[in-house]
Amino acid sequence: MRNKNTPPTAAMKDKVVMITGANSGIGKAASLAIAKMGAKVVMVTRNKEKGEAAKSEIIRESQNDSVDLLLADLSSLESVRLLAAEFQKKYAKLHVLINNAGLFNQGRKVTADGYENTFATNYLAPFLLTNLQMPTLKASAPSRIINVSSVGHYNGHINFDDLNLEKEYGGWKAYGQSKLALVLFTHELSKKLRGTGVTVNSVHPGTVATNIWTRPFGPVGFITALPKLFMASPGKGAETIVYLASSVDAKDLNGEYLEKLKVKKSSDESYDEEIAQRLWDVSAKLTHLSHPLPTDEWNRPIE
Repeated sequence: MRNKNTPPTAAMKDKVVMITGANSGIGKAASLAIAKMGAKVVMVTRNKEKGEAAKSEIIRESQNDSVDLLLADLSSLESVRLLAAEFQKKYAKLHVLINNAGLFNQGRKVTADGYENTFATNYLAPFLLTNLQMPTLKASAPSRIINVSSVGHYNGHINFDDLNLEKEYGGWKAYGQSKLALVLFTHELSKKLRGTGVTVNSVHPGTVATNIWTRPFGPVGFITALPKLFMASPGKGAETIVYLASSVDAKDLNGEYLEKLKVKKSSDESYDEEIAQRLWDVSAKLTHLSHPLPTDEWNRPIE
């Protein structure tokens, strides 16, 4: 899908790319592919030892020394804020933000902020990090935001009366809600970004053989025994993410949901503008977003 006249390294050389959940699976595969294109890759991981090992491997395999590592626990709002602040101290530009980190919890867990862990990590963290990085993204335009969602969002529902799932918790229910929230966020943000030179899209990477399947799944535990040959490799799963991050063909995509390099229709609920706006307002309160930009500021073109 790339313009054959444009070498893959040309579009990404000297670009700064930040990717969360970068030490394993899809995040690591995407980091390696983008590093091979000559970009400056800023990997975000929670575990320092695993992050350093992945960073060294990516530098070795890509022959690109411009790979950095930042640490953050994305279940913590304070950690997300510190991550954004640390990034902004080191970098004046951000051309691509890839919100990739995600988890599945069979049992209900609560973060230090008091939020259900799946919702906090899979959705509130990307919402807050993206908003905090928006001035840098706009200053770097044309720039791109990629939210890694899941086909699981089709079974998701936003329950504003029980976002923390205190009344009725289920692992897949929590996962579906968090991934639907990401698609709703993508649609709402795309409207706010029109005319700024910044685009945002969401993606389903496919059923990929990553660490998420190594956790116990209770009654559906049989899924962990599925041979990995029935799942896509992390490299294959990262293809659409890398395409959105680097391809000149994707530069005008905004507010779309992609799977296997193609735009697809997301769930009906994901297009509900009233739900999207309400979710945005609730998310701003939950994340204590102290300086949300007014609509006219979001839509102001880059000078």
